[in-house]
Amino acid sequence: MTTDIASVSLPDGERIPKLGQGTWEMGEQPARRAAEIAAIRLGVELGMTLVDTAEMYGDGATELLLGEALAGLRDQVFLVSKVYPHNASRRGVIAACEQSLKRLKTDRLDLYLLHWRGSIPLEETVAGFEALRDAGKIRHWGVSNFDTEDMEELIATPGGTACATDQILYNVARRGPEFDLLPWLAERNMPAMAYSPVDHARLPKRSPLDDIASARGVSVFQVALAWVLQQPGVFAIPKTGRVEHVRDNHRALQLQLDAQELAAIDSYFKPPPGKRPLEML
Repeated sequence: MTTDIASVSLPDGERIPKLGQGTWEMGEQPARRAAEIAAIRLGVELGMTLVDTAEMYGDGATELLLGEALAGLRDQVFLVSKVYPHNASRRGVIAACEQSLKRLKTDRLDLYLLHWRGSIPLEETVAGFEALRDAGKIRHWGVSNFDTEDMEELIATPGGTACATDQILYNVARRGPEFDLLPWLAERNMPAMAYSPVDHARLPKRSPLDDIASARGVSVFQVALAWVLQQPGVFAIPKTGRVEHVRDNHRALQLQLDAQELAAIDSYFKPPPGKRPLEML
């Protein structure tokens, strides 16, 4: 049985979990396969039913892992995958999607993203996405690693206003999107999907996060994830292949940081005073 979980709205009003699951680097080590499958399935059971992947991850190995992990659970999951930029022509995106569907053992994606911007014109990619949506192969489409200027160009493209989300690197240590990109998305009721919400476990060795974690009896990573989850119009996809860490991530939903704690975080991880180029991992 799944548990209730906080949610955000896509532009069309559909509600999706505010806390999902990322899968970067999963499915690449046979010795970890059983643990990774158990982690994914537990996350779904706990209500973290948004699961994100990409054809790039493990050159398809991660999608294969998910095809196995989600057996019997597909209808409970909001499944996301991403297409390589070099596969994002009108015909290429359709072919790439078909291969992802085959690896994932499903007949549709709930959300399909352009992984990052490449040389293929956005008009072609959008046309491919719309064709896939018309065919029932995807339900929504969006982009990843698009900065504000890219988003402006996208919505000026025929069909571009149908974009559902922008998946970006965003966490307490990388707050650049707050200056212009997050406000731009908010104005259009378009949520941001935060990948690496605990900065791929590379947070500073000592910061106010440690003091808050100690006082609360939680981990620094739970505090960092809770901070992201408290940002309006943002949902997060932390990755873990261990069931104990899935439980830790889920508990971060119940961790509400107060004004004093948020101020302490701001004093160390300062909000951006001006425009910064969008960072990527």
